[in-house]
Amino acid sequence: MQQEPAPIGRHLRVREDRGHTVLEFRGEIDIAAALEIVPHLDRATGREHSRVVIDLRQVEFFDCSGLRLLYRARSRVLDHDGQLHLVCVHPLTLRIMKVTGLHRLLPPYATLDAALGQSEATSGSL
Repeated sequence: MQQEPAPIGRHLRVREDRGHTVLEFRGEIDIAAALEIVPHLDRATGREHSRVVIDLRQVEFFDCSGLRLLYRARSRVLDHDGQLHLVCVHPLTLRIMKVTGLHRLLPPYATLDAALGQSEATSGSL
C-alpha cells in the first residue's frame, strides 16, 4: 500500500510504497541539503534487508554532495544485504553520474514504477 509523502524538510520527502522506503530528494541537493538528508538516509539504509528507492525526479541541482549521498546509501544498503534503486531523468544529473561512473554501480530508472518493478524482480543484491 502506498502512503502519501511525509515532508521531512525542504529537500526530502519519505514514504512507503509496495514494501520500499522511497526517499524523494527535492530542489537543490548541495551541502546544506545533504546535512538535512543524511540522518533520514541513514535510518532508511541502516536496517537489515532494507528496500530503498531514491527518487531524484524533483531535483533541480545536484553537486558532489548529492553524489556522496548516493555512494553512502549504496554502501550502507550493501552492508545490510538490502536493495537500492535510483530514479533519475535530469540530463545534467545523469551526465554527472556517467562521468563519475556511478551509473554503472547504481543504474538509474526513468520511473518509480520501473525501479519498484526491478526491485521485485531481483533477489536482493546489487
